[in-house]
Amino acid sequence: MRIAFLGTPDFAATCLAALIAAGHEIAAVYSQPPAPRGRGQELKPSPTHALAQSHGLMVRTPASMRDPTEIEAFAALHLDAAVVVAFGQILPAAVLDAPARGAFNLHASLLPRWRGAAPIQRAIMAGDKVTGVEVMRMTEGLDEGPVLATETLRIDALETAGTLHDRLAEAGADLLVRTLAAVARGEAVETPQAEEGATYAKKIRPKEARLDWSKPAAELDRKIRGLSPFPGAWFEAQTEKGPVRIKALLSRLEDADGVPGVALDDGLLIGTGEGAVRLLRVQREGKGPQDAEVFLRGFPAPMGTHFL
Repeated sequence: MRIAFLGTPDFAATCLAALIAAGHEIAAVYSQPPAPRGRGQELKPSPTHALAQSHGLMVRTPASMRDPTEIEAFAALHLDAAVVVAFGQILPAAVLDAPARGAFNLHASLLPRWRGAAPIQRAIMAGDKVTGVEVMRMTEGLDEGPVLATETLRIDALETAGTLHDRLAEAGADLLVRTLAAVARGEAVETPQAEEGATYAKKIRPKEARLDWSKPAAELDRKIRGLSPFPGAWFEAQTEKGPVRIKALLSRLEDADGVPGVALDDGLLIGTGEGAVRLLRVQREGKGPQDAEVFLRGFPAPMGTHFL
């Protein structure tokens, strides 16, 4: 089919690569405008933008798809379908209705659970055992359209948002290719979403990332893994030069009890309000991520160390 692809981050780029490989005619790629990235804060294109450029595709980076000029240009593409994956803008009805077969979205949850901006992180933070990816027909409501296809994935005990992101992206890219083939053949079946069980995956707020050791270990473990690698759940350690921020990037639950925020051994087993968490991977402020044993060689935290 002749399609336009609208997406921005790595997750979307994985899907665009699959659609290119499947032989679809990509009339245009839409992505968020270049943004400051890296230490130098230079303006750089999004991962989807960069991939599209490498394939010689036309790329548009409108500030708003509600701009009448952009809507007119989109309609002039004479599309069979539009495919949206983590684009970052709400699309008006005029855009959704322009393609002959409609607009389709790949969403990283089992709808209607976790509609919204951060479904991968929220699923882990909530303790969900399964999640998945779904292709739905887009409507003006937030992630409320009928579902055409679903792929379910298990969330493992040591799953982080980063590892789950990558697994969902690969599964989603494959599901998207198969679903669009069914749409092209006229064989796709659309199922309305359930009216009950809807939850909303609100955008992660910076203040959520601070760890409170008085909370139960299970809640802290889910937060650590759900916010890894970005933005990273964090706590502080007191040093002679003042407090040092440390990100917790991977953890596991252990059957132990102790004072909240206090190291229960020499290997980053930390007491909480209920139970204990073992930190497996951390990142000291100004340093790169390290496994716990490597981190402790340069930053010892013996039993009794109090973390803030």
